[in-house]
Amino acid sequence: MKILVVSDTHGRSENLRDAIHIEKPDMIYHLGDGQGVEDNLWMMSEAPAECVCGNCDWGGSLPNELVLEAGNHHILITHGHYYGVSYGYDKIAEAAKAKGCDIALYGHTHVPTIDHYQDLIIANPGSIAFPRQESREHTYMTILVDNSGELTMELHSLEEYDRTHGN
Repeated sequence: MKILVVSDTHGRSENLRDAIHIEKPDMIYHLGDGQGVEDNLWMMSEAPAECVCGNCDWGGSLPNELVLEAGNHHILITHGHYYGVSYGYDKIAEAAKAKGCDIALYGHTHVPTIDHYQDLIIANPGSIAFPRQESREHTYMTILVDNSGELTMELHSLEEYDRTHGN
């Protein structure tokens, strides 16, 4: 099973469509600040989607966080702004552990990362709309779940795809 993880699309669906086309996911996790894009995911992909609310998603009915199962793992998905992720992982780690999760996925910072922190994996797919890391590449994450229920997480960029495919 392949899960596409995106965040901070801020209403821009073109790059999200590209990531869906490239990865052909079985499931999509959107970590907030979709600003309406998440409402149209069903038109971009047949894959089911789990979406949470970000700090720029005003007036929506999305939850602030969800706990999901993928293989042998429990994953907290959240935008991260309520947990102060711009200042460190302590609060999100505490929340993930309290909810029985071993992985926490967040957005908000627009900076891609996969970190190990206090026996957790804490990861951010970055942004495919407005990247803030030094390279300014438009990033997303994939999670592959193997037959034994173990996960492999990888960060990707649209620019990387273009470089390796001659676009």
